[in-house]
Amino acid sequence: MFQSRDEIRLVYLKVWKKMQGQSLLEPLEAIIADVIQLHPEYHPLLKAGESATEKDYTPEDGQTNPFLHMGMHITLREQAGGDRPVGILVVYQKLVAQKGIHDAEHAMIECLGEVLWTAQRNNAVPDENAYLTCLRKL
Repeated sequence: MFQSRDEIRLVYLKVWKKMQGQSLLEPLEAIIADVIQLHPEYHPLLKAGESATEKDYTPEDGQTNPFLHMGMHITLREQAGGDRPVGILVVYQKLVAQKGIHDAEHAMIECLGEVLWTAQRNNAVPDENAYLTCLRKL
């Protein structure tokens, strides 16, 4: 089921609150919490609570959308965890071994973003072969 932008953002806030209260996290929440921990620059945003869900982030602002950025980290981890597209797990593990998890994922996000942007521009599904080719070049 698809969630609205605000519903997705509220998930981050829920996880943030659980982290602050040291509450037990569900498996997906644990992944989200780990990504949040990797991005202390977003902690003030999450501390702001529901007002954090209201802002639009556009390329014209010159700011990265923190929710989209963290979502891409989560997407990469889910892709690697399920080896989907087939072959991404090996690439992910190799890059993490070389660069560390955060830098590896940031490099991979560039490929993911490019493939998603191209798919959106062409009104098509993302090209898994182009995605894997880009990842293997990293």
